[in-house]
Amino acid sequence: MTEKSKKKLIQLEKKLEELSSLIDKMEHGGLSLEESLECFERGIHLVRSCQKTLLDAEQKIQLLTEKKGDFELSSFDVDPDE
Repeated sequence: MTEKSKKKLIQLEKKLEELSSLIDKMEHGGLSLEESLECFERGIHLVRSCQKTLLDAEQKIQLLTEKKGDFELSSFDVDPDE
């Protein structure tokens, strides 16, 4: 894994953690309407950013698995014990 890939993965993980934190905060209530809207807006920004990162990764995988000019999606199974 390249250094750039590692940084993107770390950034994605941080964004997902922040998104999870925002969801928890909003689910437990106690926020004003303005605070809720700010959390929602930040959450939408994080979701879109994560989606773009994942789409970029998917496109890269498609390019790497190109066969005879046709793109073929291959499943990628990860063994959690490894």
